[in-house]
Amino acid sequence: MNPLPIALTGLATGAGLIIAIGPQNVMVLRNGVARTHVVPIVAVCAVSDLVLILAGVVGLGAVVSGHPGIVTVATVLGAGYVIVLGLMAARRSLAPTAIASGEVTSRSGSRSRWAAVGAALALTWLNPHVYLDTVLTLGAIANSHGPEGKWAFAIGAGAASILWFCALGFAAGKLAPLFTRPRAWQILDAFVAVVMLAVGAMLLASL
Repeated sequence: MNPLPIALTGLATGAGLIIAIGPQNVMVLRNGVARTHVVPIVAVCAVSDLVLILAGVVGLGAVVSGHPGIVTVATVLGAGYVIVLGLMAARRSLAPTAIASGEVTSRSGSRSRWAAVGAALALTWLNPHVYLDTVLTLGAIANSHGPEGKWAFAIGAGAASILWFCALGFAAGKLAPLFTRPRAWQILDAFVAVVMLAVGAMLLASL
């Protein structure tokens, strides 16, 4: 069995599931633009994805699918947290004076590294879509390739996650000059608010 085609399939499948606008990606993007706590946030998101992909490969997906109550609890907690973050972003978008100093890092930089890591953990582990995408979907596809092929698939999917979060976090810093203007932060925060509130509403609607 040639593992390369399977790994490439895992890379493409993982990228297709990960590269989507959601609360986690929005947070990585925003901190990347502000150039604050990028390394720990990218590390948390990538490592969390790797852990979840591994869990799906070893069969945790079957456990979760057999206990829908776990998904329901995660959905409620995740929706609540995302909605709160969306409302906070909406409030920031209506307060241009909060960023009038022109400091690109003034807003995200005020949050400590541990607070940023905690937010990244919450947005990852309280989002039920993460479990559906990584544990259930990727886990099921990986296991369909057999005992040996599933690990090649997992490596490809894991590589997609690492590449995406690194690109999103570190490349976003090149946009920093644009965000020395308060209006740009207002637009970004408005976008963040819309995305997070929409995701929260969809999560609640899925119950």
